[in-house]
Amino acid sequence: MKRKYISIICAAVLFTGILAAAMCIYAAGKKMAGHDPLQPEIAQKILRFHILANSDSEKDQSIKLKVRDEIGNLMQKKLKDSEGLPDTEAVVLEHMDEITETAERILKENGFSYGASAKLAKVDFPEKTYGEYTFPEGEYEALQVTLGEGGGHNWWCVLYPNMCFQGSVYEVVEDEADEKLQEVLTPAEYADVFNSGKIRLRLKFLEYFH
Repeated sequence: MKRKYISIICAAVLFTGILAAAMCIYAAGKKMAGHDPLQPEIAQKILRFHILANSDSEKDQSIKLKVRDEIGNLMQKKLKDSEGLPDTEAVVLEHMDEITETAERILKENGFSYGASAKLAKVDFPEKTYGEYTFPEGEYEALQVTLGEGGGHNWWCVLYPNMCFQGSVYEVVEDEADEKLQEVLTPAEYADVFNSGKIRLRLKFLEYFH
């Protein structure tokens, strides 16, 4: 009788694992086809931070990162007590002029004559990978800072929940940020963001031998 119960439990665990894997593979397959059914739900729960450089020249790309760091420092202080997405959006809107002034100050201090603008906007993003996290392509709300003509390669991160960090560790997502992301997203959405990139690579590997 005891063995029977153990067999039932093992079968249930195995079935749950297979079902979860199938769901992830299904979502990854949708991504490969250019559509992720979970993207609209994910987009409603996060706020991205988006900076467009004036051009792709070395100088314009370099100043883009300096502006990023300065605005990052500013927003880290402003958002330290914010709770939830609506509160984060309200704080960003309240300090939009200061964000623009900060960007323009850094540009001027480094000898750049073009200006900057900042706004909360709906932005179409391609699929973007941040550390181990891959966010599906689609429309997201973002704090968008445009330097000059905004014709150069852009930089991005997730402002809420906070996945933006300083300097060389910008591409490292700390445990606290990972836990917050899990709180904000459903288990299926989190698995889609965290696991889909890895699963997609496995699918491509299997296609090689098909």
